[in-house]
Amino acid sequence: MGRKRGFKNSGERRLLACSRRQLADDIPPSEMACCTSKPFRQAAEKNRLAACAPQKMTLALLFFTCRAAVMLDKQPACCCKGRGIVDLGIMTRLIFIVAVFVAGICTAVPRASAQVNVTQEHNNLSRDGVYIDAAFTPSAAANLTRDLGFNGTIVGNVYAQPLYIEGGPNGPMIIAVTESNNVYALNATTGTVIWQVNVGTPAPTGACPGNISPNGITGTPVVDLGSRSLFFDAVINGNPVKHFIFSLNVDTGATNPGWPVDVNATATYNGMTFDSFVQEERGGLAVVNGIVYVAYSAYVGDCDNYHGWVVGVHTDNPSIVGAWATTAVGGGIWGHGGVASDGTNMFVVTGNTFNTGGNWMGGEAIIRLQAGPTWTGMPTDYWAPSNWFSLDGSDTDLGGVSATVVDVPGATPSQLVLALGKDSNAYLVNRNNLGGINGPVYQANVGGINRGTSAVTYHTSQGTYIGFHNDAGTIRAYRVTATNPPTIVFAWSQSQSGRGSPWVTTTDGTNNVIVSTPARSFTPAAGLTN
Repeated sequence: MGRKRGFKNSGERRLLACSRRQLADDIPPSEMACCTSKPFRQAAEKNRLAACAPQKMTLALLFFTCRAAVMLDKQPACCCKGRGIVDLGIMTRLIFIVAVFVAGICTAVPRASAQVNVTQEHNNLSRDGVYIDAAFTPSAAANLTRDLGFNGTIVGNVYAQPLYIEGGPNGPMIIAVTESNNVYALNATTGTVIWQVNVGTPAPTGACPGNISPNGITGTPVVDLGSRSLFFDAVINGNPVKHFIFSLNVDTGATNPGWPVDVNATATYNGMTFDSFVQEERGGLAVVNGIVYVAYSAYVGDCDNYHGWVVGVHTDNPSIVGAWATTAVGGGIWGHGGVASDGTNMFVVTGNTFNTGGNWMGGEAIIRLQAGPTWTGMPTDYWAPSNWFSLDGSDTDLGGVSATVVDVPGATPSQLVLALGKDSNAYLVNRNNLGGINGPVYQANVGGINRGTSAVTYHTSQGTYIGFHNDAGTIRAYRVTATNPPTIVFAWSQSQSGRGSPWVTTTDGTNNVIVSTPARSFTPAAGLTN
């Protein structure tokens, strides 16, 4: 997938606004804005690498605090835009986390009676990017202010989405990880370090020079609240270089018994053994029914004999490790969402493969995995377009964006999975029966290459929508019709520079929907732009 744009700047700096996967060359810091609410406080959106990987990142993750512009039902909600700093009084503090050029998190510390955690990439296993907050109405989405007293400086380049965790002895925490293999828990009010751990020396590079150096922790971690455990993958230098999957106590930073897991030593599939030197871990981790799943691609440049891998480790017994991999060389799982799930099955989207002779061997496909992971190899558990071989030849990956689980009440079928490809098409597939090499349930040209950003899906009183930010510099939304079969119908679009992913806020799941990007927010029903 050869493929990614580079960032120019490095060094420690502070930006004045929330930025998610935002190129500094595209939008000046003074023009960045970020919409947020209580759910965002934990993690309004990450900006990992995926397709817009920087060559070098700054050394600082900046945390800063805002106060809400309005108070609804005694709870704050706000949206920041533009320049200025205005202190609007005794509202619940909002914490913003900026990994320069990459991750943007707008967070708010709730009242003691409420707990809201963001434990994973794009907020939910479905990777839908939806945050529900009764206070976050369009009228509330007006002004955010920045608390200059909040400062959380960390060491290392940051690609992973920071997380927001409550319920522990230290109060609300921000979890952040870096390419220097540093892991931090920061006080969500002050930015003070609660604990920090370095898990080992990162590798200087992988099989390709790539665009990450050093190479340590790239993918977004996941927190299992039941066990208060933090899981992440780290590359550690040595002879050989190795990927390790770690589990730490999220409240103390102590390594949990039996961890880390040496992926080289434990992950095998159909006679293939995992080779850390050629594999990169970009995607967000997921915990589904007691197993943590980690997806792997290659380094930028498609070097060496890599595969698309998914490795699963039992959270309560890390000696039990399962794996699946593409049979062909290639087929990396590039999307930064990593593994999506409907709560039972796991879904990944693979990229181009090599030297197949026209025999499909796992690339350019949506793959459905069962617990373990295990894969039946039956057509019910994979889908590839009939032109997959042509896509391979042109490096036009189907897997430019990770899988998104979509539910469309009233449609037949109603339980779908979405793939957005570099071929400018959106594909909807029946996630209960993917269908093999075949036509999808529906496909539509959606006017622009899609890669390196997360899609969203949301519901309003008018139906179900999907949305994304494409390479053409446009935020686009489409309605998925409640018909037999469901179709994809254009809804609205808005020009937007940069490469930030959208996210969605809603007051109750269907009303007051706002689709936000780093520089703007949109109220779809009213056609409003903030």
